[in-house]
Amino acid sequence: MMCIPDDSPLVVRLKTLPNKPGVYRYYDENGKLLYVGKAKNLKNRVYSYFTKNQISDRIKLMVSKIRDIEITVVDNEWEALLLENTMIKEHKPYFNILMRDDKSYPWIVITKEKFPRLFHARKPSKSENELYGPHASVSMVQTLIQVLKDTYLLRTCKNMPKGRPCLQYQLKKCSAPCAGSISQEEYAENIQHVREIIKGNGNTVVKQLREKMMLLANQWEFEKAQTVKEQIEKLEQFRTKSTVVNTIAGQVDVFSLDGNNSHAYLNFMRVMDGSVIQSYTIEMNNPMSVCREDLLLLGIAEIQQRFGKLSKEIIVPFFLELCPEGHAFTVPKAGEKKKLLDLSLKNAHAYMIERRKQQELLDPALRVKRVLLALQNAIGLETLPVHIECFDNSNTQGTDPVAAMVCFIDGKPAKREYRHFNIQTVEGPDDFASMREVVYRRYKRLQEEQKPLPQVVLIDGGKGQLNAANEALETLHLQNKIMLLGIAKRLEDIYKVGDPLPLYIDKKSEAQKLLQRIRDEVHRFGITHHRKRRSKRSIHSLLDDVPGIGKVLSQKLLEHFKSVQRIQNASEDDIAKVIGKAKAKILKEKFQ
Repeated sequence: MMCIPDDSPLVVRLKTLPNKPGVYRYYDENGKLLYVGKAKNLKNRVYSYFTKNQISDRIKLMVSKIRDIEITVVDNEWEALLLENTMIKEHKPYFNILMRDDKSYPWIVITKEKFPRLFHARKPSKSENELYGPHASVSMVQTLIQVLKDTYLLRTCKNMPKGRPCLQYQLKKCSAPCAGSISQEEYAENIQHVREIIKGNGNTVVKQLREKMMLLANQWEFEKAQTVKEQIEKLEQFRTKSTVVNTIAGQVDVFSLDGNNSHAYLNFMRVMDGSVIQSYTIEMNNPMSVCREDLLLLGIAEIQQRFGKLSKEIIVPFFLELCPEGHAFTVPKAGEKKKLLDLSLKNAHAYMIERRKQQELLDPALRVKRVLLALQNAIGLETLPVHIECFDNSNTQGTDPVAAMVCFIDGKPAKREYRHFNIQTVEGPDDFASMREVVYRRYKRLQEEQKPLPQVVLIDGGKGQLNAANEALETLHLQNKIMLLGIAKRLEDIYKVGDPLPLYIDKKSEAQKLLQRIRDEVHRFGITHHRKRRSKRSIHSLLDDVPGIGKVLSQKLLEHFKSVQRIQNASEDDIAKVIGKAKAKILKEKFQ
């Protein structure tokens, strides 16, 4: 048995585990809790940690530290899931999924008074109040409470003195039960409407109010009917501001999952009569790379513990075997329920992007690592491409052939490592031979100086330049140590050596943009050097080739006239003032 000596007490413990659902806990030699897990069959599940050969390095590390196992047997797997979640939040074991943010959430409170008040609180008393929630968004709760207060003119004062109504009544913010302006029965009817609206049954309340308005109008009580009409309008206005997504009646819960190997983001939406009345996203740290099914189940259990009983119908993105009793999972493929699922996924993805940006603002190195990891996955590299070099050739109709190389370390330009190359062995405009030469010279020198090689070399050019660079690496026996990529100039496609088709990389992805940025930088660096060399050659051809005029006189002329063009346009007398009549005559004849 893996990692366990035959005489270890764990061997006996494993053999005596029951074949029942429950929760297991692993401890190290110091009694520190390492991991909490749930199982449909405790014996089979725990045994699998010690008998499977193909497990991750992180699980191997955890198993090597296990010195004791404790279990708790429950009636079914769903109870095991809830107990597991409770223990994880209480003890926060190192190897477990951790839910981010254990803050308290706002509840809507209706007091148990003769004329109840309505407000929100984070830790209200259950014995003295009616509680509804908890709710994920305090701003949404505050808005709803304010709409209900304005609609039904609920009292706000803690102590309700009898007698003359206060200023709130004059401002039409209170129905003044203290002065007898509203009966207890009518106030109780309003509170019942408030309860139904908080529960999400707004359609039912509006229907009842419409019936009441028509009844009052038929009885010629037009002022009261107008008051009810204003209540309906306020409720309708609030409902139109909420997200109406479809025409599905009743209540459904929606769960979606997004993320990567280390972090997952689960979004929960509660939909009542087509309107989203709750939306919340959980971030889950996933150090053990738990499968998506277990992540989703754990997230559902967490939502149930935070926000109370789940709806009977639960929309999920994929099939789950384990389902709580009295509930049913739905995996929609099309239609209104699929639109709900897509909306939930958008919320999960948006939260993931927001959290990533927050983390990268605090630690910019995280963004660099993420981009390099995306590039690594896109090009199929085994290691992170922290060191990238890029080559580009420049010439003017075969003259002044040069090449440039730029270096990027951790996604940033390392300008001290930039290099220019003057082509030495190639005659005429031969980009392939020029590329072969500079790649060979660069890495031949790195080998001789025993300096680190880049993980990726990018060639600015098509397949011809790419193959030429590969020939240079093969000569140096480096073709298996460096990944060679070519970036085509027309379609920005990325090619590998020997692959006729380009790599599939999203043109808008950060990996593609990084490669394009490196290519643009080598192009800028190479063009700058080529222009300087071409300028020097131009000056040399016009001045230095004139008999009797050397570097000293050329320098004098340039300092006086500022450019070769001005020397050409100057008169012989003006030039003579700088270098003498004899030299000036020779120079003008040369120009002519």
